[in-house]
Amino acid sequence: MTDGGARVRLEGISKRFGSTVAVDAVSLTVEPGEFLTLLGPSGCGKTTTLRMVAGLEEPTAGRIFIDGEDVTDRPPHARDITMVFQSYALFPHLSVWENVAYGLRVLRRPTDEIRRRVGEALVLVGIGDLGARQPAALSGGQQQRVALARALVLQPKVLLFDEPLSNLDAKLRKRMRDEIRALQRRAGITALYVTHDQAEALAVSDRIAVMARGRVEQLAEPAEIYRRPASRFVADFIGEANLLPVEIEGTGPSGTRARLGSLAFTVPAGGVSAGSATLVVRPEAVQIRSVSHASAPDGGLAGEVRHMAYLGAAAEYTVDTAVGAVAVSDALMSEGLFSIGSRVWLTFALDRLTLLPAEPVEAAR
Repeated sequence: MTDGGARVRLEGISKRFGSTVAVDAVSLTVEPGEFLTLLGPSGCGKTTTLRMVAGLEEPTAGRIFIDGEDVTDRPPHARDITMVFQSYALFPHLSVWENVAYGLRVLRRPTDEIRRRVGEALVLVGIGDLGARQPAALSGGQQQRVALARALVLQPKVLLFDEPLSNLDAKLRKRMRDEIRALQRRAGITALYVTHDQAEALAVSDRIAVMARGRVEQLAEPAEIYRRPASRFVADFIGEANLLPVEIEGTGPSGTRARLGSLAFTVPAGGVSAGSATLVVRPEAVQIRSVSHASAPDGGLAGEVRHMAYLGAAAEYTVDTAVGAVAVSDALMSEGLFSIGSRVWLTFALDRLTLLPAEPVEAAR
């Protein structure tokens, strides 16, 4: 439905509201046809960044380029973009068909073209038989599809999403995120997506820009963001992580030697050369074994189960150890379920650990 996506380039864009800095010198490029997500907590600047790309907010500083053209001072309708809002913003007095046709009518497209393109858009999003209905007669998921069709029918080169799934229940949200990603790929549109939901961002994105305090903390592919967080904030915000204090004893060809309490081990992907550091351990990178069924393993950490939750696909534990509480996610459950109070050994998958320079917790926030 499009001629291909456009490259979007932000050069040092900032936005101030009085004395408040909402966005602070953000620079990034969204490649043609790429799905890039701005992810972060409320107030981090992600929605303001999106609104500046849309032309709904004017940058205090910096420039915005779409397909190599400076659009910083252009109004929204002159940027070849469309936006899907959190509230869907459907016209309640218009039918589904007329909602989707509205933008084409404003552009004074020929009647035959409107009929053809609206029909194509409704079929593309899976609601080809709902054109005569009113928005009030639709489910949340169907309303979301209407909003998507209304955006796609304009054949934009850039599609912007502002928390589009936040009003849906968890099951429907998962299905719709997959459909949005599939539609974006088929249409070849460049997509800039805003969400605070980490799982959603990991599932749909080619790359993720994690934002905090108006700045981009890390920009990378989802797997890199999760496995190799660039800061304590990113490690703590994306999924669940154990952040354990370690001392660096040295580096060598095999990696970085770190000490955690009485344990010493080598982390293959180091990045910290000396002094205090933070060890990032995802719960699924921790193996749990019973003390009664295993002798002390190399690099093993003794502990006692304080909390247990069985989730079907995995069992989750909080284990008290000499270096603090450690969260564990046990998908194998090879020894069954450990009860509260069980004495256990914990070992780490060394190739799935990350070291970060130590920083105060409050600074990371």
